[in-house]
Amino acid sequence: MTETVGDVGEFGMIDHVTAYFPATPEVELGPGDDAAVLNTASGNVVACTDMLVVGRHFRTDWCTGEDVGHRAAAANFADIAAMGARPTALLVAVSVPADLPLDWVKGLAAGLAAEASQLGAAVIGGDTTSGEQLTISVTALGDLQGRKPVKRSGAKPGDIVALAGRQGWAAAGYTVLSRGFRSPGALVGAYRRPEVPYEAGPSAAVMGATAMIDLSDGLLADLGHIAKASQVWMDLDSTAFVVPDHMRNAGEALGVNPYEWIFAGGDDHALLATFPPDVLLPDQWQRIGVVSAGQAGWVTVNGEPWQGNKGWEHFSKPDPTLS
Repeated sequence: MTETVGDVGEFGMIDHVTAYFPATPEVELGPGDDAAVLNTASGNVVACTDMLVVGRHFRTDWCTGEDVGHRAAAANFADIAAMGARPTALLVAVSVPADLPLDWVKGLAAGLAAEASQLGAAVIGGDTTSGEQLTISVTALGDLQGRKPVKRSGAKPGDIVALAGRQGWAAAGYTVLSRGFRSPGALVGAYRRPEVPYEAGPSAAVMGATAMIDLSDGLLADLGHIAKASQVWMDLDSTAFVVPDHMRNAGEALGVNPYEWIFAGGDDHALLATFPPDVLLPDQWQRIGVVSAGQAGWVTVNGEPWQGNKGWEHFSKPDPTLS
């Protein structure tokens, strides 16, 4: 018989989950008290939070608990990296139905812990409650290591636009899953567990990045946030993007232009940054466009408005494939 959260109770579930969360040198006090205590060398703490709701952000028949743990941690750690900081810790709050299998929650904890451990970060606490809908809220903390944060508002005319990480893979995997398929495995795997170039964020900050953002809602949509905050015009060069064979083949099979996934797809959590034109781009960064004056807030492709989907918009009509 499958053991559920209701069988072990709240504190039994907490005991099972916290067993996955070892401390790191920055953790003075972890799970088990009223609050956690984290040591920071620079005195500055970068913080962000994100929420995942079943049926809105993931499906349990598409993703295991461990997959969702990786995704939840990656979404937050990418935001920390996009500020030029090193991720250090996670706080996790969950609302779970009593009949949810305990193994699913333990998988969630394992995924969170595994994503954190590759960065030397730790899960330091959180909260639990019962609810009809499975909901996961994650807060990430990071250390700027004495540097100033890289904001969205610093891009200047003449800067170059650069990308670190893969883009469009998770969106392609989502389309594959929504059509009832499970392959290509590389695309489906990218949707389930993003591969985020975390170290590219701090390295970009060191090399003088003027603005930076993580790509969660889509390349054009997120680049638009920088364009609006910086009051500049951003233009992308489509020839800078090489479409992998498995993405091109999937596009042909599913009737989707792969550039729709690249320009409008989110959830890969690649990093996008602008740099002064005379900067030698750090490793992992690829030039994909330029920043110009005029038409503040505009984002174009090859000098023209993109005619397809621009990216994800919360509070729009829910995707029926996730219900």
